[in-house]
Parts: sequence; C-alpha cells; structure tokens
Amino acid sequence: MIPAERQNLIVSRLESRGVLSIAELTELLGVSHMTVRRDLQQLERAGRVTTVAGGVQLPEKILTEPSHLAKARLRHGEKVAIGRLAATMVRPGAVVYLDAGTTTLEIAHALAGRDDISVVTNDFVIASHLMRNAACRLYHTGGEVERENRSCVGDPAAEAVRRFNFDIAFISTSSFGMRGVSTPSENKVAVKRAIVQSADESVLVTDSTKYGKLGTFNAVPLEALSAIVTDAGLPDTVRDAIRRAGITLHIAG
Repeated sequence: MIPAERQNLIVSRLESRGVLSIAELTELLGVSHMTVRRDLQQLERAGRVTTVAGGVQLPEKILTEPSHLAKARLRHGEKVAIGRLAATMVRPGAVVYLDAGTTTLEIAHALAGRDDISVVTNDFVIASHLMRNAACRLYHTGGEVERENRSCVGDPAAEAVRRFNFDIAFISTSSFGMRGVSTPSENKVAVKRAIVQSADESVLVTDSTKYGKLGTFNAVPLEALSAIVTDAGLPDTVRDAIRRAGITLHIAG
C-alpha cells in the first residue's frame, strides 16, 4: 500500500471511529510505528488530522466564534500565565500589536506598567484598560465593529494596521494546527494577514485547547510565525513538530 492509500485509509477509519491510537493504526496498516508516524505527520501538516495524547483524531471544525464574555470565562489561569510570559518578550521602546482576544488582554494587564512602549490594538477592551491604567502611547485601529468580540475587523482595520511597523505582534486565535491559524470569521482574515506583514516578530498566544480546531478560513500559515506561547497541555508530539518547523515554542506555567 502506497503512502497516499494508507493516509486515505487512516482518515476514513477516523471518520467512523473518532480517535485511533498509534498501536491500532500499526495493526490496521501492517506497517511499523515509524511509518505510521510519518504518515500522521504528513496528514497533520495538510490539516487532515490532529495529534492527541497517544493517538490521532480528525480536526474539530469551528463554525462560530465565542463571544468575548464566553471566552473570558475559559482557561483564565492559563491565559494569565501566557500573558505574563509573552509580556517579557517586549523590548524597551517597542511598537507592539495586541490582537483582539482574552489572552492578549492578559498581555495588556502585564504591560500596564510600561511607559516606554507604543501599543496598537483592534480590541476595545484592551484599549479601554490601557487608557485607564497605563502610560504607554496607545492607538486603536478602528474599522467595522464586531460587537460580540468587542473589536474592529475587516479591510478598514487591516488598512490601519498596515500603517505601522511593529517590533512584535501578538496574534490570538480560536483555532490552529500545523497548517497555521484559522478562523470561522472571514472578516478577521485581512486583519491577521496585515499584522504578520507589518511585524518583525509575529507571536501566536493561545491556550493549548485551541490546537486541533479548524476554522472555515485560513488566516496565517504556521511558517509566518516567529514563536508560539501556550501552556503545558500541548502534546509532546505537537511541540516537537512545531520546533522542527523552525518556530520557537514557549510553555507558560
């Protein structure tokens, strides 16, 4: 059986079973563990499967994005740790972009004491917090208002982003995998792509539960990222794959 046939069989069996272990795949395909792992690596890079502890499953498709209030209740401790670690990456005098999100809000909390930086954001909650609690230079992109996520999106926001040269940009997401960052919201794609195009360093900040989820639209390819800051829940096999892709991985907490 050639690799393409094995890989199609893996996907077909996952559609009926949900999750398969490496041992089950080795028996099913009649090949070595190493061959199975190579097949899974290729499938994962193509976005067709997702590694989980001890096995593999199909990506979980995300059709809608939770509201700001809903996201704020999830994984708060992990987000605080990620935010604090990410904030240490901001050098003196830096121009910083904070993407809309509850993890990037924790970066804003950690940066509130810095008066030597400039911060640009499309998030109203982040802008409000920094306006009230920080002395940094502050810019908001403007653009089409997305009420549920309390942010601005679309081409006007993307055009505003392109006016800046960021030393470091922190990108949020509801879904990512070995193909990169995706989103269920088409109007967020232009903003995220503009961020990457305008930044010396593009850093994905996300808790590990977002890995293996797949939005409708591809936003940022994995290779466009300089680093990822996440928590200890990310499987070891995924950590290894990210590092092999040449991306610096920081584990918070």
